[in-house]
Amino acid sequence: MAKFKVIFDGEEQDEVFRTEQAAEDYGLYLCSCAQSGAEILHMSNPGDYDYDEDEYESPEFEVVEID
Repeated sequence: MAKFKVIFDGEEQDEVFRTEQAAEDYGLYLCSCAQSGAEILHMSNPGDYDYDEDEYESPEFEVVEID
């Protein structure tokens, strides 16, 4: 049976998923966490952490099948 992993922002994650959909959902969750983190850093110190919601580029992720 096929298993899947997520490569998020160029780094392979440790979690292994039974379905491609579960891995896809996890990748989207990681993107959401990255965006929330960027917003929080900006709110805590806007001079050091620029954040513009319209120009924010979400990190890339890829779902890959493993043996």
